[in-house]
Parts: sequence; C-alpha cells; structure tokens
Amino acid sequence: MSAVRDNRPRSRVGTDQVESWFVRVNDPDAPRAVWVRATVLTRANGTSVAEAWCSLFDGRRTAALRHQVPLDEASFDSGGPGLDIGVGPLAMHLAEDRVSVRGELGRDAGRVAWDLTLERGPGATGAPMSLLPSARLVDAPFPKNKLLTPFPVGAAAGSLTWGTEAWDLGGWVGMQGHNWGSAHSPEYAWGQCVFPGADAVVEAASGRIELGTRTSPLFSMLVVRRGDEEHRFDRIVDLWRQRPVLDFPRWELTMRGAAGAARLEMTADPAAMVCLGYDNPARARSYCLNSKTARVRLSVAPRHGAPFELLSEHGGALEFLRPDQVPEVQPVV
Repeated sequence: MSAVRDNRPRSRVGTDQVESWFVRVNDPDAPRAVWVRATVLTRANGTSVAEAWCSLFDGRRTAALRHQVPLDEASFDSGGPGLDIGVGPLAMHLAEDRVSVRGELGRDAGRVAWDLTLERGPGATGAPMSLLPSARLVDAPFPKNKLLTPFPVGAAAGSLTWGTEAWDLGGWVGMQGHNWGSAHSPEYAWGQCVFPGADAVVEAASGRIELGTRTSPLFSMLVVRRGDEEHRFDRIVDLWRQRPVLDFPRWELTMRGAAGAARLEMTADPAAMVCLGYDNPARARSYCLNSKTARVRLSVAPRHGAPFELLSEHGGALEFLRPDQVPEVQPVV
C-alpha cells in the first residue's frame, strides 16, 4: 500500500459524491486534541463546494469552525510527489511519509491558527491501513462508503493558537485518513486510537448502507496492530460473528473470526464533543457527534499467542453519525 495512492482524489464534478481528507493529533498526557479536515461535496446538478474544518478538544472546552468556498476556488493537485490541497485558509500537503497542515479559522477570541506536521510512525504500525478485507473493494461498488488510513500512526510537531492560548504540538501522536462515497452512511460509529508507549493502534467501524428504500443491518470491521503483528476482523457480512452496540455516547464492538476474538469499548463525554453538520449531495443533512478524547479499552484474544489488553483514558477518536442531533452536544456548525 502507498499513502500517495491512498490519498488520490476520487470525486468527479457532475456526480453526487462526498470526499474528505483529515488529520488528528492528540496530546498523550492530557485530554487535548486537534482535528483538521478538507472536504469536497459534488452534486450531479453541478453545484459543488469545498470546505475547511477545524475542531478543538480540551477537556470540557471545545470549538468547531468551518469555511466553505465554491469548488472551483479550491485546489487539489496530485501532479507532484503527493497531494496538495488548498481550501480557503487551509493548506494541506500529503506525501508518502509526511503530512503538513497549516491554516487559520475564526477571529478575535475564537481565532484558531495552526501549523503542524505528522511524520509516519516507524515499523508495521505506521504502514498504510485499510479496514477492507481486499484492495479490490476500494474501487468496487460495495461497500458504498470507503475509508483508507494512509497514516495510522504518526509523530506530530508544530504549534497551534486558540485565542490567547498557545499549544506546543511536539510529542503529540496522530493519524491521517481519507474517505469518500456517494453520500454519508445512514448511520455509523467509527473509532481509532493510537496507544503511545505500546506500539499499537486500533481502528474500527460499524455502519449501515442503503438498500433501496431501506437500510442494512450494522456491518462491522476492526483491525489491531501491535508491534509487527496485525489482527484483522474484516469479514464485512459475517454478521453472526459481530456484535456492535451503538448506545451514544458509548460504542461496544465484539468481533470473532480467524484471528481470534476482540472487544472494543469506546466512551465519550457529551460535554466534550462537537456536533458537525455533514451535508449530503441528494438527501438531508446528517449529524456527526464527534469526540477526539474518548476513553478506549481494547481486549484481544488471538488465535495464536497470548491475550492482551490496551487502555487509553483520553486518546480515542470516536464518531457517531446519525440523522438527528442530541441536546447534550455543542450545536452544529
């Protein structure tokens, strides 16, 4: 797998499609995180836009900012050694082993400005990752929504200012992802966590797809890397070996398969989340209830080898997508 190939743009003007590239970094010692996202929304009727997003998490204090421009005023240049994205004040460079992101949103006391880099983590944990069981599915009709993680683990550097507060991002850990589809999934939970000091990372998703006028049961996937070992639970339609429970603000996922068994528990504090309005090309807006400081507990019983458990008190990215809002979470931007 290649990060440059995985980050290649997939949207086409004149079609209904959403596509995003995002970077998240976490303070390993405190419940602080930064999440930056560039999004493309194309419609069959030709009305297409690009958006720059930045969300901040600091204990019970959060912020979420968005800037929208017509698509023809944004740039997505993959002609060089990587992808260069420009959306209003956001600039993002996605190369094979390094990501750089800078930008500024808001003003006065709510102004946020950042200049950060993410260097790929060493060894197997930092290699590009996919939850899909086969590379052939990346461009196949099923599943409709695709997610690749070109940088599952990275070391951050740089700085951020939030009003009068300054954050030194040196020593933080993070990841970079890329997703696309004809619309957002009708419902999903997605989570990812880097476990500093354990040389380990987990990523998982439980989501529904549209089946005509109905929606499917929840399909789930989970991948764990620890050192040089990878444990995959990616049999998408193997429903009898999956047990997802989406009970906002908690998500539990139990998986069984050829790799053994795994149980993931992620819990967020609603007061430390943001609610983001995700527009769809041809149907109503969805709402993403978003935490980047969730508590994570992962238990794995490999078919071969000793069982292990990993815990992060505030390092998990946890998202719930749903058709409505909840009153406990900060209003939509």
